[in-house]
Amino acid sequence: MSEISLSKPIVKPARPFFSSGPCAKRPGWSLAALEGALLGRSHRAPEGRARLKAVIERSKAILGLPADWRLGIVPASDTGAVEMSLWALCGERGVDVLSFESFSGEWARDLREVLALPDLRVHEARYGALPDLSVVDWSRDVVLTWNGTTSGVRMPGPEAIPATHEGLVICDATSAAFAMDLPWDRLDVVTWSWQKVLGGEAAHGMLALSPRAAVRLAQPSPRPLPKIFRLANGKGLIEGVFAGDTINTPSMLCVEDALDGLNWAASIGGLPALKARSAANLAAVERWAARAGWVDFLADSPEIRSSTSICLRIVAPWFLALSAEGMDRAVKHLTGLVAAEGAGFDLASYRDAPPGLRLWGGATVDTADIEALLPWLDWAHEVTRLEFAA
Repeated sequence: MSEISLSKPIVKPARPFFSSGPCAKRPGWSLAALEGALLGRSHRAPEGRARLKAVIERSKAILGLPADWRLGIVPASDTGAVEMSLWALCGERGVDVLSFESFSGEWARDLREVLALPDLRVHEARYGALPDLSVVDWSRDVVLTWNGTTSGVRMPGPEAIPATHEGLVICDATSAAFAMDLPWDRLDVVTWSWQKVLGGEAAHGMLALSPRAAVRLAQPSPRPLPKIFRLANGKGLIEGVFAGDTINTPSMLCVEDALDGLNWAASIGGLPALKARSAANLAAVERWAARAGWVDFLADSPEIRSSTSICLRIVAPWFLALSAEGMDRAVKHLTGLVAAEGAGFDLASYRDAPPGLRLWGGATVDTADIEALLPWLDWAHEVTRLEFAA
């Protein structure tokens, strides 16, 4: 191996933060953005409610949520929003669930083992692929993840869902919202959190309901629900939840940060600009992967390739010759080298995913930082190859 190939790059990312959650803060962010937070006051005070309602209204505006949809802030991040939906809605009719990465697999397990639905069909696919969408029965309720955060696989487009369907489509969109087009006219429940594309802080989820979903939710639940899951009572929907009257106490510091992220998004041009920034990050990785030779995308084909959770597999012969344990150690070594240089953090694939790399390419990440990271990955790969190759 030549000295040049083992030479460390010179330029480092200005913001070497590539975690897939919590994700990088917006460009230019500092703690000063939170100075106006409503601390030491009740979230139910007029000022607190106004801030919570502002998060809802600004989110709806940027995402282009239809006027007749409801949007609420709920506890426990995207996970809480999804679980609330499954517990409150699933069971009236049969359910099809698409399972193709860690979190969609969790939703399938919950429906099968916790809620123990008697009429459940799980359509599974390995990491890097989508289940066969042609076998999905859209007369049933369908649970799907729009973008697999741990597999880098996304739904191919709105045409994957029939324009008319009898059941509800419940969509986990946490790593897609604000970076990809969501077909609101083909979805019924959509969830996400603040900590992904807008770089907000954790623990708060967002739950969007179509009119069809709202009608279902207002009906008696198929099972008893804990208080933290209740979005309806004997009189129908608890409408206050969708106007800023949250079920539990939110962090007003996180609320201020969410508003900051939404204001930034609006200032750069809204959803089109957010999508463009994420697409540019993916394009930079695509150009590099095509010439690097030692990595490829985990996603089987470009049309299902995520622009946010960019998942890569290592295809170098020396790596493929390792045992599973050896692959894990090699990835830790490679990513550890980059982290030790301060050139990139949180680069390894998710713990349940195949050994490889995962780079967050959401809108808060500057493409220049992605481009500065990639030579460091090349360098770390060569150093790791010498360490691990037989």
